[in-house]
Amino acid sequence: MGAAVVTGSGTPTIRSVLGDIAPADLGVCDAHDHLFLRSPQLPGQELDSPLAATEELTAFRRAGGQSVVQWTPHGMGRHAGLLPELSRATGVRLVAATGLHQAVHYPQELLGRLRADDLATLFVRELTEGIGESGVRAGLIKVAGGFHGLDAHARWTMTAAAEAHHATGAPIAVHLELGTGALDVLDLLCGDCDVPPHRVVLGHLNRSPDLTGHLQAAESGAYLALDGPSRAHHATDWRMPDAMRALADAGFGDRLLLGGDTTTAGAQSVHGGPGMPHLLRRVRPRLGLAVGEELVEQILTVNPGRAFAVDWEPGSVGWKPGSPRPVLH
Repeated sequence: MGAAVVTGSGTPTIRSVLGDIAPADLGVCDAHDHLFLRSPQLPGQELDSPLAATEELTAFRRAGGQSVVQWTPHGMGRHAGLLPELSRATGVRLVAATGLHQAVHYPQELLGRLRADDLATLFVRELTEGIGESGVRAGLIKVAGGFHGLDAHARWTMTAAAEAHHATGAPIAVHLELGTGALDVLDLLCGDCDVPPHRVVLGHLNRSPDLTGHLQAAESGAYLALDGPSRAHHATDWRMPDAMRALADAGFGDRLLLGGDTTTAGAQSVHGGPGMPHLLRRVRPRLGLAVGEELVEQILTVNPGRAFAVDWEPGSVGWKPGSPRPVLH
């Protein structure tokens, strides 16, 4: 059954944990990071401390940061109820995520329960009503691909994300495993599921420094998030300025986003790692040498405002692959 025609407010906004804000109010934005994260794949490295999160945001604010888009999805220790007070206390605007990561990050019991329910309805509820009992609404949908491909879990979660997008307008942010599989993701989301490319954010592209692949992804109209450093992926950090310059020279400077992607406690600046402040203290000036300060300013401010702003829809799930796409105004 096709979805009904729905209309939004006509004014795109970004759904922060303190309410909807104008895109310009994001300011200098870390477009992909984590304050809280828990996974069986990272034992003993959980991001689980409200104190550490407060100190990390405070350090980021001192470095000139004004907003953080947190990509931690459902079932990975988001602590959504803590986010509003963290935002108020530090003065940093926060955006939370719904969605689902790769299967390896979850207990089988949880995945079984989710498969028995309607995943798209869960995503829509967290976008429009709130995460659990917190009342905090998510502002994006986070899903994940595999290494050079999409398994059944990825296809299930991405199809649900597409349905939730068509019900709400929310952007879909995609973890690309080691930066691979971007074109497969776009074929599924934008081809099979009819998600407009500019509503897709591809994460970790810098981890696979394939310029041809980067250009093909950019030509689709999707946003490209180059993120790091993360201790597990530092081998490609030095190539990121060259990747940025090549994409900018090809005319895609308006599609680029930057993030820190802090995924472990040891990577936080409060524990001696680079953390969120590194994005502005070291990455920003290095990129300025490669592409110029004006473009870096655009990448940190204007681009995330466009990527995550939505003319929010009321959230009625009804679209399925193969159905006519709802008309969004």
